Formats: sequence, structure tokens, C-alpha cells
Amino acid sequence: MARIGRALVSVSDKRGLERLARALAAAGVEMLSTGGTAKALADWGIAVTAVSDYTGSPEILDGRVKTLHPKIHGGILGIRSAARHREQMAEHGIGPIDMVVVNLYPFEQVTARPKTTFAEAIENIDIGGPSMVRSAAKNHADVTVLVDPDDYEDVIAELERDGSVSAATNRRLAQKAFATTARYDGAIADYLAAASDDAAFAPSARLVGTKVQDLRYGENPHQRAAF
Repeated sequence: MARIGRALVSVSDKRGLERLARALAAAGVEMLSTGGTAKALADWGIAVTAVSDYTGSPEILDGRVKTLHPKIHGGILGIRSAARHREQMAEHGIGPIDMVVVNLYPFEQVTARPKTTFAEAIENIDIGGPSMVRSAAKNHADVTVLVDPDDYEDVIAELERDGSVSAATNRRLAQKAFATTARYDGAIADYLAAASDDAAFAPSARLVGTKVQDLRYGENPHQRAAF
């Protein structure tokens, strides 16, 4: 993998963020950010560029549109080895974005509160976050995507040791990213179904579990298992 030159960082869960951001800054990575994340980085004395300054487009519609811009998604989705992609990126002034650090609006936590209104729930449906996560995960051959603070230390270790993130790590992180957005969309669908006046059962059902631990073996000794 090539060196990471630019990262987009926009998180609601700021656990471990300062350490990750300092490691990125030490590696010479330019950071783009939005809202509260940009403020946190600036408060820590870490250089950051607001996404609105980078794109030349302000946040609009009460923050509903922040990162939905060709300079963001083109920078994430551009295939670095494709000459045509490089030409089009240069033509439109789009620089590569090599890392996306995003976690999503806490929809499940918000809707779990008894007093949350339907309107509040709708406003906590993240649009830009999942879009960036999916773009980065699709292009994981060129982009590292981080959706879970528990993965920061492994990535920091690789950056400090190798100066880049391995293809194997990027693929693992992409899998987690798609699993995260799938769960997120499922939670929204479940909430809307529960809020519907239609008493009919949905045509499909969703079951989501959280792994507690790995087990020594599965039904047979040669099989892997987890609880």
C-alpha cells in the first residue's frame, strides 16, 4: 500500500481519536474534518482543514449536506492505478483521500430513549457518514476505512512500523465497514417498521448478534466457533 497522505475524520464516538490523530499528524497526514470533530482536533492543537474549506461548498440544510461532494467521494473512490481516474481527478481538482475515519450518528442509542420523537429519530439517520464509509470500503485497495475505535491501535502500529496499512488489514476493515452500515440500515428499517400503522409482518426479518468470545472449537474439533 502507498503512504497515506490525506485522511477524512468525522466521528461521533471520539474514543481514541486524539491518539490516532496525533499518530497521523506525526506521519505527515493532512486531515479534513467537520463540525465537532474538527473543533476537537483544533482544541488538541492538531492541524485540520474544514471540509467546507476544502470543497469550497458550505454545510447546508442544517448540516444535512456536508460531505456529499465530488471532491470528497471522487477522492475516496478514485482508483489510483487507473490512468483515466487520475486524469479525471486532476481535471476536476480532486485530490486523493487515503483514509476515512467515520462512525455514524448514534441512531440506535437515540431511538432507545423513551422520549425520543419520530422527528428526532429521523434527524439522527446519518447520510454522509455511511456514504463515505461505503465508498472507502469499496475502494479498500487504495483506502483505509476505520469505523471502530478498537481498530485504531492496530492501524497506528502498522503506520509506525511500515509507513502504510497492509492490504490484508484494509480488507478486514472494509468487511467491518460493510457489516456496520448493514446493521445501521437494518436498525433504521426496524424502527420505521415499528412506527408504521401497518400491522402486517415485513417480508424479511433481521437478526443481529454481538460476539462475546471465541470458542476452542465448533461442533467438531477441526471447526472454528464463537459465542
